[in-house]
This record gives sequence, C-alpha cells and structure tokens, in this order.
Amino acid sequence: MGFFDGLRPLRAAQFDSGNATSSAIELTKRNATISLTEQGALSGNLRVNLSWRMRTSDIEGRSRQSGRLRRPLKLFQPEVVQAHTQGVVDVDLDLGCMYELTDGTKGVVQPLGGLVGDLNAPPYIRLSGDDRFGAPSGETVYVNLDQREQIKRLLFFVYIYDQTPAFDRTHAKITLYPGHGPRIEIDLDERAPQARSCAVFTVDNTKGELIVRREVKFVYGFQSELDRLYGYGMQWGRGYKSRT
Repeated sequence: MGFFDGLRPLRAAQFDSGNATSSAIELTKRNATISLTEQGALSGNLRVNLSWRMRTSDIEGRSRQSGRLRRPLKLFQPEVVQAHTQGVVDVDLDLGCMYELTDGTKGVVQPLGGLVGDLNAPPYIRLSGDDRFGAPSGETVYVNLDQREQIKRLLFFVYIYDQTPAFDRTHAKITLYPGHGPRIEIDLDERAPQARSCAVFTVDNTKGELIVRREVKFVYGFQSELDRLYGYGMQWGRGYKSRT
C-alpha cells in the first residue's frame, strides 16, 4: 500500500494544536458520542495521542499494597518504576488510523510499514513518532481539520506489535486535543487478555458534521480483522518495523 512514497518532512510547529490545560470530556459506554462541530473544533489540527504504561499483575499489586500496610513507613516512599523486566510484560502498543476520503480513496496511517501519512496533502493525516517503550509522550496522529470536507470517515485503532497479547497488563488512554474546546478522553479499560487489536473510536463526516464515537472493541487479530469489522475493504499483508 504505497500511498506515501516521497513524504516530505514537516516541522514540529505544524503539529501544535489543542489545549492540554482545558477541561476534559470522557467518552464512556453510556455517553459514547460527541460532535466536534458543536464544540466548534472545525479548524486547525486534531491531535490524537496514545499514552500507555505497563503494569504488573493484580496479584503483585495486592501483595505490594499489603506489604506497605505491614510497614507503614513505606507509604511515604515512592514506588520503584520497573520497565522491561521479567516481572513486567514486554509490550509495544501502536496507534493507527484507517481512513476513507470523499473521493473514495482508502488507506491507513500507522508505524508498521512506515505509513506516516501527510498533513498538507491526501490523506491529511500524519503520524508523529513511534513510541516502543511507553514513554510519557506516547504516540500522536494529527488530522488536518481545515481539510475536513475531504474526509468521509476515520477509524482510530491500537494494536500490539509482534509481542504477547497483554492489553489487560497495560494502562492505555487515547486523548483527543481539538484546536478548540476541551480535550476528549477514552480509556482502554476493558479486560481482553488475548486481544491483539482494539478499535478505539471513529470519526464520521455526516452532512458536514464531524461525529466522534467511542468504540473500544477488542479483536483477536490485526488490521485485516478491524477492516472486516468496519467494512473498509482493503488488501492486507504482513508488515514489519525497522529495527531500533
């Protein structure tokens, strides 16, 4: 799927959008949709960020807590943060976006295969960076809402690249930062220990109104299974990342 050959570098300043200090709106099962149009967020860049950190098992968590109760002074000591050790699942979460433009063009922006997109030309979506270690900055995809009339629908998803399925062993959150209005948060808080991918949310252009809908649907396969679930109809093959 060579849609993005010859990508030109973009300056980081082009990606500035959203206000991290504004109040947040959380999308849940009961309140699953929000209109970007009604929020007045129809210009600039929509910034979509995946942040995540690994956690040990619930059993280890209870053991650590009980140990602190037995030793009250431990309550005033910070916990040691562990990264990739035997006690923590080694997992690499990636953020991606399937898209369909109004002219019928379909494709995907994702770290796998280096399909990073373009912000100022079709598909008007750009991936910035690939976080392989759960860094605080996470991974971010930008959508150029100045070109919203060219976008028919989007599907943002998260998948585990080439590692043990472990969504239940991570704290993962998707945050949307519109150019105007409060940020929008979606937690991947459902237990799906064997899932490898998760459809997190969709954006649909319905008669000029941009509607964000929470999905949080876990699947046991990869992008092709998400494609079948949402009817994009693309061809998929095995992809790889470059080595770090």
